[in-house]
Amino acid sequence: MASQEPTADRGNDADQSAACCGTATHDLSAADVATDVETLGALGNDTRYEALRLVADTDDGVCVCELEPALGVSQSAVSQALSRLFSAGLVDKRKEGRWRYYSATDRAERVLAVLDETRGDADE
Repeated sequence: MASQEPTADRGNDADQSAACCGTATHDLSAADVATDVETLGALGNDTRYEALRLVADTDDGVCVCELEPALGVSQSAVSQALSRLFSAGLVDKRKEGRWRYYSATDRAERVLAVLDETRGDADE
């Protein structure tokens, strides 16, 4: 028994597929992509994310020694987290005597606001 194959031209499917598939593009430069990836990477850890939230909730900056008990990790882990957040442009630091105080940048405030806004959408 001969198999019954559709009579449609199979070459047409390939032509249509090629015609509809273009090259996806975006308007971001390689530097913009790298910055975004660094930002997302800095936020992709519980300690760093919570540290940023705590820093952002202060008016005059916060010292590493204040974050240690709140985060429940060592001072070294807090310092490493803040260093990564600083490298990503999410916190600023200032030195007063032997202490360093960290505050959230405007960029960090905007990122956190967007996260808050989108989390609200997920609850609906």
